[in-house]
Amino acid sequence: MKRRTATAALCAALLITATTTGAAVADGPHGGRHDGPPPREAAALTGTAKLYRSARDDITFTFDAHLAAEHGDDPLRATGTFEFSHYLNGEGARAEADVDCLLTGGDVAVVSGVITDSDLPGAEGRRVGVTVHDLGRHDRLGYSWAAVGSPAEGGELPRCVSSAPFEKVRKGTGDFHVVPWQPRL
Repeated sequence: MKRRTATAALCAALLITATTTGAAVADGPHGGRHDGPPPREAAALTGTAKLYRSARDDITFTFDAHLAAEHGDDPLRATGTFEFSHYLNGEGARAEADVDCLLTGGDVAVVSGVITDSDLPGAEGRRVGVTVHDLGRHDRLGYSWAAVGSPAEGGELPRCVSSAPFEKVRKGTGDFHVVPWQPRL
């Protein structure tokens, strides 16, 4: 009888030790538990939508741009891609760019990137910028080539430069989402 009691006590002690050790490891400074929610990214621009044009142009923008929390003080460390296309009566072009800057403030974002893939002659290797105003269901958008007519034309564009968000998103075609920048101070 003593042997059974000793074995049960030993098992209970081992179980308590394992439970408290596991909890201590999980609660430790590098463990699995945190004192609050995980840090959010410093800034982001995501989503897809089509622009409104009375002539029924098919213009689509898609964003997947992010600035990680640990790079919150340097918008030039943003990563991701964005794509855009413009077609009318079966003619037009598309392009994809790698993000090289992301600045957001409130519900406005400016993203720039270098075109890595496009069927527009002369566009690859050119930097373009886009501005998004996240207004819920009535988002607006602007782009750096608004004044020059094509992403393949004009001089070298600096990072994080675009135009005012003068275009409207076509109702029911999607939505953009801006995460406001929170630089480390």
